[in-house]
Amino acid sequence: MKRENIDNLLQSTDNSSDWTDSYLKLQLEKEGKLNEPLYSVPLSDIIKAFNLEIMHMPENSAVKVTCRDVNRPGLPLAGFFDHFETQRIQIIGKVEHLYLESLDEETRNKQIYDFISKKPVALIFSTSLSAFEHTIQYAKEFDVPLLRTSRPTSEFMAALISYLHTSLAPRITRHGVLVEIYGEGVLMLGDSGIGKSETAIEIVKRGHRLIADDAVEIKKVSDSTLIGTAPDIIRHYIELRGIGIVDIRRLFGMSAVKVDQQIDLVVSFEIWNENTTYDRFGLETETIDIMGVTLPKYTIPVSPGRNLAVILEIAAMNQRQKKMGYNTAEEFNQKLLESMNE
Repeated sequence: MKRENIDNLLQSTDNSSDWTDSYLKLQLEKEGKLNEPLYSVPLSDIIKAFNLEIMHMPENSAVKVTCRDVNRPGLPLAGFFDHFETQRIQIIGKVEHLYLESLDEETRNKQIYDFISKKPVALIFSTSLSAFEHTIQYAKEFDVPLLRTSRPTSEFMAALISYLHTSLAPRITRHGVLVEIYGEGVLMLGDSGIGKSETAIEIVKRGHRLIADDAVEIKKVSDSTLIGTAPDIIRHYIELRGIGIVDIRRLFGMSAVKVDQQIDLVVSFEIWNENTTYDRFGLETETIDIMGVTLPKYTIPVSPGRNLAVILEIAAMNQRQKKMGYNTAEEFNQKLLESMNE
């Protein structure tokens, strides 16, 4: 990568603005692509992830899936196409297969032809079901990918929906550092140069793992779950001022890095201000809203001599305790009140 490209990349992540879907929509509107889907996943990735058998693949195999939902086409195979969404992957299971088997050959061929002529993004037979006569011929005629899996229908659908919801989830990119500490995903926020990357290095040296430095891509995979990862171009890299770019995977090994991680806790670093009152008991839980998901947040004042890596470890363990139903601050407060009442 050219030096100027690296500088431009680092400068672009030196601000704490959220690159939200609203911004993306504004850019698409400028380019005249507002109605195009924001995110997509190549069908080839799905084939690889689920080890699907290819019965037919169009010559232009760069098929992209843009819909997070899938469909079992019972009614469309019976001829009802109102509200039929061709963007959904269509899955034929035993019920649909038995229904088609019950039809006479002429009717069955007509129903299959009418269905495939709608050009769904892909058609998958589950449970190793065989394709009916002429199905491959119709798929070739209308350039519809025809695939098969040996997995049971319900199991395959659940796995595929989960995969699509993760791959096509709405997302933002936020300036920060994401690490995994004792299984907890900790997102560090703060001004540039405050010490997030240096803290991440110390965290890795203490046996924990790096997910992303400088730019954290955050996906909302459900109403209560955020998954963080790094953009491909900077994955496993950390920028240290005065040293440059370092490759954590090569320096510390594969055990020191991770591709993605659920975000459980947010820690915000700020320069110690003597006029600011910082929480010393932990009775009040500070929170932050990211893409509509509320996460616990700690504000950590930074000053010379403070070991931020140790503080983050304690914060992660304390958060883990709270999730398991134990709150040290509340227990201490209760003991204090009982002592005062004696």
